[in-house]
Amino acid sequence: MNDLAIELKTDTGKCMYQQIYEYIRNEIREGKLQREEKLPSTRSLAEYLQIARSTVDSAYSQLLAEGYIVSKPCRGYFVSGVEELFDFSGGEEMQKAAGQRAPSDAFSEQFGSEEAKKEDSAVQYDFSPHGISMKYFPYATWKKITREILVDANSEMFALGDARGDLELRTTISRYLHSARGVSCRPEQIIIGAGTDFLLMLLEKILGRHVPIAMENPTYGRAYRVFRSFAYEIKTIPMDENGMSVKELKKSGARVAYVMPSHQYPTGVVMPIGRRLELLKWAEQAEDRFLIEDDYDSEFRYKGKPIPALQASDRTGKVIYMGTFSKSIAPAIRVGYMVLPMSLLKKYEENCGFYASTVSRIDQRILNEFIRDGYFERYLNKMRKIYKEKHDFLMEQLKGFESGFRISGENAGLHVLLTSKKNVKEQELLFAAREWGIRLYGLSDTLSGAPDLKNQQNATILLGYGALSPGEIEEGTALLKKAFREYL
Repeated sequence: MNDLAIELKTDTGKCMYQQIYEYIRNEIREGKLQREEKLPSTRSLAEYLQIARSTVDSAYSQLLAEGYIVSKPCRGYFVSGVEELFDFSGGEEMQKAAGQRAPSDAFSEQFGSEEAKKEDSAVQYDFSPHGISMKYFPYATWKKITREILVDANSEMFALGDARGDLELRTTISRYLHSARGVSCRPEQIIIGAGTDFLLMLLEKILGRHVPIAMENPTYGRAYRVFRSFAYEIKTIPMDENGMSVKELKKSGARVAYVMPSHQYPTGVVMPIGRRLELLKWAEQAEDRFLIEDDYDSEFRYKGKPIPALQASDRTGKVIYMGTFSKSIAPAIRVGYMVLPMSLLKKYEENCGFYASTVSRIDQRILNEFIRDGYFERYLNKMRKIYKEKHDFLMEQLKGFESGFRISGENAGLHVLLTSKKNVKEQELLFAAREWGIRLYGLSDTLSGAPDLKNQQNATILLGYGALSPGEIEEGTALLKKAFREYL
């Protein structure tokens, strides 16, 4: 087909890749782009729009992850079927029955009917496991740094910059990771990108296509969908009390394993050193084996000493370390980072070196000063204290639930898990809570490779508290106790 007639605007407050994403998404929704219709290549569209190819790649990656388009090897990108998109979102009937929305992401908040919006208005308390509090964010400090940087700005700051990210920020991140997480790396090993999705897209170029990858089950659903969009062969590996089963991993034939050892999502399992060494040994047994360590919220731990990163125990360059500032600072920051082993740097330069950085140099400079001058550490210390108080208060409010539910995952992160001790289906619990104006989230959204998970007995729900005030936690759990009275 011809290149898309997208009009990119600079006065909307939206970055270019988001504008491209929204344009194509809306064209598909409105039926202007038909099923199986071929999209222009990323190179062709980038040349037509006179922008960096990586910007188009980011937009296409988002569309792939959400199921609007599919990638066919050696052929290009094609529009998915509309009916598949509605299945992907969780389905209207499922949302009504479960009393919840489909899993959300950066843009899917806009994806819903008027009826769903009316249902949303009935929600008084949303125990989202992804929510964080922005009440205590140091807005004045952020504005001060921004103002000072813009006053001193020169032409160099508005130039394209290093594709990996500004050296100053990468140096600051390397020092922070070493002191806070025990990660040993040089600045040249760090790649900065606009969110984890973009970094995973780069990783596909580095590791290659059609790589068999092992993922914990349950796991982080967004990462699962992104890997699936790459046409990766995903091997779901069951977990035990220590994390991913290495015995099952060995049987899977996977080349890469994606793990969250410091605080597994959603179970909250903290992987002990013995299991970590087993995983490292597995990776060391073949030259093309690697571990992807997603350290998404390691900053928030409430019992014992901080757990060092898996990468801190890696002596042979087998761990690809990934982190983000979305939870520790703010979701809108959209800055993630990836630490590559030295053995993969050459592949990055060969396969990804031509991609432009997706993070504004001004934003990088602001973030660098925020971390370097100690504001980040002070903010983290404050938020650890606040989240611990919320966590302890929630655990106090849940004491009346112990007769009917097992509480787990309480050692770290911003959510806990309630597992029914009785034969209760997930849908029943979600619907009962919704009747009392409470939105909960089921474990089944994080499971893969098994049918009809919502109808399994002994249901588990995720109870997030990061975005709620103590008063909301108290009122919400009081209502939840009433909603669950027959299950207690």
